[in-house]
Amino acid sequence: MSFVREVALDSDLVALLALQERDQAVAALEAELNSFDPELAQLDANLARAESELAGARKGVEEAGNRRVELEGKIEGYRLMQERRRQRLEWVKGAKEAATLMAELDLARSVLAKEEAEWMRSADKVEEAEKRAAEVERALEEARTAQAPRREQIAALRAECTERLNAARQEREETAKRVKKPILTRYDRIRKGNTPLAMYPLKGSACGHCYTAVPIHRRQEIQGGRGVTSCEGCGVLVYDPGT
Repeated sequence: MSFVREVALDSDLVALLALQERDQAVAALEAELNSFDPELAQLDANLARAESELAGARKGVEEAGNRRVELEGKIEGYRLMQERRRQRLEWVKGAKEAATLMAELDLARSVLAKEEAEWMRSADKVEEAEKRAAEVERALEEARTAQAPRREQIAALRAECTERLNAARQEREETAKRVKKPILTRYDRIRKGNTPLAMYPLKGSACGHCYTAVPIHRRQEIQGGRGVTSCEGCGVLVYDPGT
């Protein structure tokens, strides 16, 4: 039995057209739901940049604090070494050894002074880093606050659209039950292909999708909206709208 004969009844064509209309409604709602994604992605990207900046600022605070602690340890070590040199100097009897210790004390005093100066500057760096982190954190919170109304609006719109989409899908399934299984299988297989629709009307004597000519004997079989036929060019279902 040919596919044309399987769907030669008016009721089959009516059911298929109704199903395609439901599928178009579902597709439109899916597109509407997906249309929110780019804006949400942009909002997320803006927050991600701010969060990354905050992470960097906090890392700067940590590094500045670690550097200050490191300098404190070095300074304490230098002071202990100086104290030991002074103690040794009290017990030194030879002039040469004393001169050597004095030179070491002078050099160590210079190094210690530089480290102490760096330690003093490190306090400013810690303060600057903390100030920067606080500014970035405030900016992040402001961005979140600014986005909140739009995010709530999008969430409400998506929820409403999802509700309509679920209803449309349910209606589609109910409509599909009215299509004969062999015809429905063929229809669904075509929909999974690269064509926007599974069914196209005749355009003159050609397929309304790819404009391949439909043989006259097939046109006669579907004439006046009595059924559908397969396009030899693109494989879609072609019907005569009967106009």
